[in-house]
Order: sequence, then C-alpha cells, then structure tokens
Amino acid sequence: MGGCGHVLCQLQCLCLVSPSLYPHFLPLIPTGIPIHVCLPYSLFGRSVNNFLITGPKAYLTYTTSVALGAQSGIEECKFQFAWERWNCPENALQLSTHNRLRGATRETSFIHAISSAGVMYTITKNCSMGDFENCGCDESKNGKTGGHGWIWGGCSDNVEFGERISKLFVDSLEKGKDARALMNLHNNRAGRLAVRATMKRTCKCHGISGSCSIQTCWLQLADFREMGNYLKTKYEQALKIEMDKRQLRAGNSAESGWAPAEAFLPSAEEELIFLEESPDYCTRNASLGIYGTEGRECLQNSRNTSRWEQCSCGRLCTECGLQVEERRTEAVRSCNCKFQWCCTVKCDQCRQIVNKYYCARFPGSTHSPSKGSA
Repeated sequence: MGGCGHVLCQLQCLCLVSPSLYPHFLPLIPTGIPIHVCLPYSLFGRSVNNFLITGPKAYLTYTTSVALGAQSGIEECKFQFAWERWNCPENALQLSTHNRLRGATRETSFIHAISSAGVMYTITKNCSMGDFENCGCDESKNGKTGGHGWIWGGCSDNVEFGERISKLFVDSLEKGKDARALMNLHNNRAGRLAVRATMKRTCKCHGISGSCSIQTCWLQLADFREMGNYLKTKYEQALKIEMDKRQLRAGNSAESGWAPAEAFLPSAEEELIFLEESPDYCTRNASLGIYGTEGRECLQNSRNTSRWEQCSCGRLCTECGLQVEERRTEAVRSCNCKFQWCCTVKCDQCRQIVNKYYCARFPGSTHSPSKGSA
C-alpha cells in the first residue's frame, strides 16, 4: 500500500484519531487496511481535541504534521539501528498505550526521544513554511546584535511553536504515575532539546561590493539525519537512573504539571535515561517480542560503509553464537544509461550476481547461546 499516503488509509487514520468522524467515513473505508499502517496517525490522537480549538482546518493540519513527524522519527530509528541486534522492530513502536511498553530500557528511551524530536521538527518546518495560519518565522530577535559583525534577521525556524505542539501531543499520552512514565516524559523532552541543540546559524553578507562588513543571521533546523546521529550518541551514553519512590508520589507532569526533570539531576536534562538493562537481543524470545538475529543480513567486505557497519557480521552473528553464511543472489540494476534529446534518460537492465551474508545456526545446532545484550 505504501503507507498512510493512501487517501483511504488517511480516512481510517482520522477515524482512529477522532472516533466521532467514524460514522461519516465508514462507507468509504474498505476492509483489509492494516491498522499498523496507520499507527503514526493514531499514536497522538487521544488528546488532540483538548487543545486544537482553532477550527477543523487546524485540527486536520496539525494531526497530519504530527503523524508525518512521528513517521520520520520511526524511519530514522530504523536507519540508526539497521545493523544493531535491536533494529527498531515494529512491535517496539507502541507509544500510545503506556501499559504496552515492555520495558524501561535504553531502546525505549531512544524511541521516545526520536519520536518527540520528529514531531517537533516537522511542526517547526511547517510553521516556518507558512503552512499554519497562526504561526510563521521566529522574528523575535530580528534587529538585535548577535555578535561582532552580525545581527539577527531573516526567517529563523520557530522552534518555540514546534516544541509547544510536540509537548502537547506527545506528553499527553503519558497517563501513568510511575517511574516508567517519568522516564518517558524525560526522554520526550530530551528529544525536543536535541532539536534545539542541533540548530545551525546561517548568515548572509551585506556591504559595499560584497565586502561582508556586516552579516544578517538566523537559526535553521539541521538536517534530521544529524539529529538522529546526535540522539544515537545520547543513546550510547544513556544514564541508568535509580528512582526515589517519594518523588514518584508527586505525580505525572501530563496530569499535574509537575516537571519530570525535577526527578533527576538538572545536568541530565539533555541526556537519555533508562531504568532497566536491555534484554538479550541475540536470541529469539516471543514473550518479550524479541526476534533474535538468526536470519539477519550483515555487511562484509562492503565498500562505502562505516567501520561500525563493516563489523555488523561479528556483532549480529559471531558474538551471538551464529555463523556467517554467504549466499549468492541475482540483483537487477540500471546500466548503460544514455541521455536522449529531449529530455529522457534510458537505461538497460543488467543482471549481476552478488554475495550477501546472513546469520545462520551452525550445522546440528538447536540453540544459539546468548552473548551480550545490545
């Protein structure tokens, strides 16, 4: 189907977000559209009507942007963990129901941070592009001196607005009052802080004959991949927190307004935190929803790959008690491409035998020993 871009799927998604719409669209929605395809739309719908009060157009616009932001976070998660033992599987992406989260691990912390960041990023982008009627560029600093030889000007991305909407949508999902809820709220905020931390100053020169005697500068969002890299580093440096039970009785910020950061050291507000050690991701464990690494593809002798990717066979196979199995497969690629006037490019389809590598059990083995957890 290709995701929630399909209009019929969007109708179903909107019904998931706002049940009151369901009777109107029910005749238009065919059976067989998988609910998980619409997951990003339904993640943040539970509390939408509490604050989207500027009319149906704003309701639909915000909802769509939030869904796209959540989807971008999911896609970035899958990219960042493509060659890890835990590879951001679909069953780990349940944000909407607190009780469904299986653990308070560092992987859970990354999911919350990247999802929250994705929503804030997309809302901010849409705001700066004028897609919303009630916000635009952040011009609050324009005309003020920023530093030696430059002043604030231009169209800075409005992260204040993006942060506010992201917090309203994402944090409102947490209804619990336990350590895990506080952890999730903290990591949601850490994701939003990552958006701010990776912003870049862009400048334009002014002066006679291009002398650049003074510059006008504004703040822009970084590429989302940079944000993913930033949060992946935070994941690797995540802090394990021991919670004070007396602090837990203070309540949940989603309901009482108590800031979750108060439960932790102020210096840790930008850090990802977790409460439980990660399980063993090498071996399949159905009760925990862990698929194991058997059958996973890995990279070996590949060009244009990072050192971390080149070590993926050792990490996914060897260290998990599996062997690396080489398989020869046929791949089809475009070749002998020629430009034809005007204006097309025509290519041949060439077949090529390529070697791929997979994690497999040793002959006669019935169980893969667990070694390591991440």
